[in-house]
Amino acid sequence: MLIGPLGAERLRAGPWKAVTVTVLLSVFMFPLLRTVGLRAFSMASETYTPGTHSAAFVTCPNDTVAKDLARAIVEKKLAACVNIVPAITSVYEWQGKIEEDSEVLLMIKTRSSKVPALAEYVRSNHPYEVAEVISLPIEQGNPPYLKWIGDAVPE
Repeated sequence: MLIGPLGAERLRAGPWKAVTVTVLLSVFMFPLLRTVGLRAFSMASETYTPGTHSAAFVTCPNDTVAKDLARAIVEKKLAACVNIVPAITSVYEWQGKIEEDSEVLLMIKTRSSKVPALAEYVRSNHPYEVAEVISLPIEQGNPPYLKWIGDAVPE
């Protein structure tokens, strides 16, 4: 024991206890409180108009088509990001028959104002006779991420 019984008793009873607890809390809690405070400030200072951005969905027959479309969509600044979700099964009616196919799903994050151009690009470059292009407005999300979408996809 570094402090003898009398010293320990004095620390428990004296003003050093408050100082010690304060110092320990400051050392251990400051980084946590700083991080939480910065995140709260960042989220509070960002404003987002619901529906400014959209998540669009496109199904593709295989990985090659999906990757080619995804890369071109991002290169043409029609989207900030395209996630490629492999191995989905689609069940649908086509020409009077129930069909079941393995497909790949593109989840595309973009500005809502870019959806018509995105849909036109997909229609022109997709192998399906009728390509799926649907979009849903993004109502809310992580403000820095939504800002990044806006920065990556110009008006």
